[in-house]
Amino acid sequence: MVVKQLKKTPSITTALQEVIDDDIAGDPMVDHKWVRRSLQYLAQALVKRRFRIGPTTVRRLLKKLNYRLFGNCQSLTPRHPDRDKQFRFIRRVKKLFLTAGWPVISVDTKKKELIGNVKNAGRIWEQAPTLVNAHDFLSEAMGRATPYGIYDLVHQQGSVYVGTSYDTPEFAAYAIAQWWADPDRPRFAREDKLLILCDAGGSNNCRYWRWKIEVQKQLADAFGIEVMICHYPTGASKWNPIEHRLFSEISKNWAGKPLRSFQTTLNYIRDTTTETGLKVQACLVERVFDKGIKYDPDERDNLNLQRCRTCPTWNYILQPQVCSG
Repeated sequence: MVVKQLKKTPSITTALQEVIDDDIAGDPMVDHKWVRRSLQYLAQALVKRRFRIGPTTVRRLLKKLNYRLFGNCQSLTPRHPDRDKQFRFIRRVKKLFLTAGWPVISVDTKKKELIGNVKNAGRIWEQAPTLVNAHDFLSEAMGRATPYGIYDLVHQQGSVYVGTSYDTPEFAAYAIAQWWADPDRPRFAREDKLLILCDAGGSNNCRYWRWKIEVQKQLADAFGIEVMICHYPTGASKWNPIEHRLFSEISKNWAGKPLRSFQTTLNYIRDTTTETGLKVQACLVERVFDKGIKYDPDERDNLNLQRCRTCPTWNYILQPQVCSG
């Protein structure tokens, strides 16, 4: 008598593994794989193999096979070879200025905000949600605010100049010059030098000649002071003190509250305080700053610029022009 061997039916997990084998992508050098097909497609493929299954069950089976639903994770930072060297240099220079009594400020442009009855990220405790426009279109807003912030590391005070125009090097230098000329700002033991800590990009980009020219004209020459500028390495802007000591506190203060007018925006900034004694002032800058202004080669050649030996692209000094005659 011949006994027929029954064909063993594969389990549903094994069948799913066979289905996705041809649709797995990944890096062959590391153990990182992903499935290129949707749950609906995989479910239909298993139905053709005589399994009664839906997308929800496929999801559970994929988890058993160690697959999860992930989005991209923004955690990788470009690492410049001189990154650590620049951090050490900034630490030494900052300590030197603070010990000698010279001013040290951290500057940057905060995220631009639409002004009007538009949604503002965040949530607040209230009895009913605040109704705002369904769309965040610039055409339906009153304008766009460009807040340029200055954080005084010595006195732990902030100043924000809210522009209504473009974020340009001229605007950045103008905001710092306005802060320096403010008669109500805190004074320092010595005011013949100024250290500015800023990012490597944005309106105060380390490669912008326009930024250097405006600092020369509006700060070094206008007030007769020596201005030293240190840029944080590319991709390291979160180490800029203004980000976590000023901008984060402003964002928490107006979270979930529509910025319906420029005056409302200024009020929220001025009301920002912390238990450590942070005080913030805010001013509206209605002057128009045109973008895309090219520099004159003569302006660049006339810069009284001295680059530091350590990371010269990121560290340099602008001294007042010496008047001849």
